[in-house]
Amino acid sequence: MPDAHRTLGQTCLTYLNYGQVKGLPVNYVSGLGDLPFLEYSSLYWGYHAKIELSDQGKSLVLELLNRYDNHISATLLLGKIYCYDFSQLTHHLFPGLHCASYFGIDEVVAVLIEAEGCDINRGDCMGFTPLMWATQQGNQGVVRLLLARAEVNPNKPSNHGQTPLWCASLNGYEAVVRLLLARDDIDPEKSDNDGQTPLWCASMNGHEAVVGLLLAHKDVNPDQPDNHGRTPLGCASLKGNERVVRLLLARDEVNPGQLNNDRQTPLWWACFCGHEGVAKLLLARDDVNPDTPDDSGRTPLWWASWNGHEGVARLLLTHGDVDPNKPDNFGKTPLWSASFNGRKEVVKLLLSRDDVHPEKPDEDDGTPL
Repeated sequence: MPDAHRTLGQTCLTYLNYGQVKGLPVNYVSGLGDLPFLEYSSLYWGYHAKIELSDQGKSLVLELLNRYDNHISATLLLGKIYCYDFSQLTHHLFPGLHCASYFGIDEVVAVLIEAEGCDINRGDCMGFTPLMWATQQGNQGVVRLLLARAEVNPNKPSNHGQTPLWCASLNGYEAVVRLLLARDDIDPEKSDNDGQTPLWCASMNGHEAVVGLLLAHKDVNPDQPDNHGRTPLGCASLKGNERVVRLLLARDEVNPGQLNNDRQTPLWWACFCGHEGVAKLLLARDDVNPDTPDDSGRTPLWWASWNGHEGVARLLLTHGDVDPNKPDNFGKTPLWSASFNGRKEVVKLLLSRDDVHPEKPDEDDGTPL
């Protein structure tokens, strides 16, 4: 179909600008069954407009966004984004500039930010600014437009403490992170309400390029834990992101044996999840204790045995500082945990050791057999 996106976008926008649709209350979600085109138009007009936008389409967008706060389509779009039912609200705050920034429609954003009375740092119902929506979606063109404004605050957080850099780092948008880090007024260490920094988020999600950019910034602490004591290295180890682990281990400030609030180390997470490559990197360090127990007294070997991670268990057993008989707080050994869960190959591996005690009972006098 020729000009498909232009035609679909204008059709959706024309429909949304009808007086009957504009007059619907913002919480008219229960009546969607009678208006089958309303939901599609509300959710997807922006995708079509971003790809192909005529002058007529641009006029229709500006007409819609002029009073977008009180439009039923804003309720439907927010519901899709947040997977939350906004139908109980009689009014919400999701301005037109925020919507255009979310969809990444550069030419519309350029018009809206020049409008009299435009507050470029205004937060919506979740505290998101237009810059946050643009960074969360990776809309580089809109980010450039917003950052060019002298009044923009690149560090303004949402209601949950998330900043534009936090959002871009979480989603791995390298180009957007570069734009933000180029600002002298950026705070690269600003964490959300859970204490999670941009580096923490990038490490958790395995965004190697973004981790590299953040680590190159002089104000970034590579070992900053969140409110639960989980460090970027711990997050990368949990997810098995070997390249990110390498980047973090190359920093002298990083403590590879750091305990979180549950006494779990990065090695603990790697062994618990069976990430053999990460475990090998951590075990190669002289400052890693391979036998550190968690708050239940269970060592990395105990959990590798419990979960049947034979490769990780083999790595641990070759390390001289690992006690293959070390029990947890209830007297249960690695051999007990492997036997209890039927981890046949791990049991064989443990029994091949001369120093493993196969008859060692736990506190309930239960032996591995």
